[in-house]
Amino acid sequence: MLCRLSVRWLRPRPALQVRVLDPSLAGAPAGGAKSSALPVWAVASVSAVGPSGAGGWYEALATSAPVQSAEDVLLFAHTASGLPWWGSILLTTVALRGAVTLPLAAYQHYILAKVENLQPEIKNIARHLNQEVAVRAHQLGWSKRVARLTYLKTMRRLVSELYVRDNCHPFKATVLVWIQLPMWIFMSIALRNFSTGAAHSEAGFSVQEQLTTGGVLWFHDLTALDATWILPVSVGVINLLIVEIFALQKLGKSRFQTYITHFVRAVSVLMIPIAATVPSSIALYWLCSSFMGLSQNLLLRSPRFRQLCRIPLTKLDSDTPYRDLLAAFHSKIISRKSRTF
Repeated sequence: MLCRLSVRWLRPRPALQVRVLDPSLAGAPAGGAKSSALPVWAVASVSAVGPSGAGGWYEALATSAPVQSAEDVLLFAHTASGLPWWGSILLTTVALRGAVTLPLAAYQHYILAKVENLQPEIKNIARHLNQEVAVRAHQLGWSKRVARLTYLKTMRRLVSELYVRDNCHPFKATVLVWIQLPMWIFMSIALRNFSTGAAHSEAGFSVQEQLTTGGVLWFHDLTALDATWILPVSVGVINLLIVEIFALQKLGKSRFQTYITHFVRAVSVLMIPIAATVPSSIALYWLCSSFMGLSQNLLLRSPRFRQLCRIPLTKLDSDTPYRDLLAAFHSKIISRKSRTF
């Protein structure tokens, strides 16, 4: 039986048109709107830099078809809903998150659940393959290096065959990132174009002029910075909360996963000063997007929602995920206090 397995496992296999903006109009609000309290770098049009200069790539991006499409989506939401601009930004964010990223996130969890359920079979194959390679190495006089390379090459092939069999290659779980990140960038640049007057007008009125009175609460002017830092700090806090929830899900993390977690924490903190240097319209979008991301993360922990999305059960699933999450947060806080004292 072992010989037949050896032969089967170790047998070799056959082998864009760009719109040019007038630099003189970069920081001048149309329609006599008041000037925005923005940093020079945020207001100055990058078209002032030649195509071969440092701003050429940004000019091409800011006038690209995806960014113009994002502008059209925002304008359509504002016109169709009749909401002020802060409400239109909120509505657009919720709609895009619900219609695009939520299904992709559910698909990501579906793929990862199937991969998780393959782990016992993968471990069993690894154990048997290790024994088979040891027998073959002894019979053929392989060195440890040759035996190790043979084991790794064969194991990769067998695991790949399992992924193909169950249609759950881990790379498919990254599709969310490849869609969500560009969408976030395009929406941010579209709002930046609106806030600096670099975008087209709506019904004869400058979008920038509408944004100066389109805010609410303490950020009435969506083209200005948030002097209170409430929006930037809120963005950072929610992003950190998402990172901590994700970290609590991973038990027995590898050193690499720990480094990645620390890196994402640092990026979340860095987003606070960055959000403080952009127009409030962008900071508001980032806040809405982060809040939807947090809600999406919590929703995908619900057993009923996972069942609705046909996400396979795994040994890591819990019937009381939210209670477990609170308990994990509580124990983490208690352990930190005990180490402090």
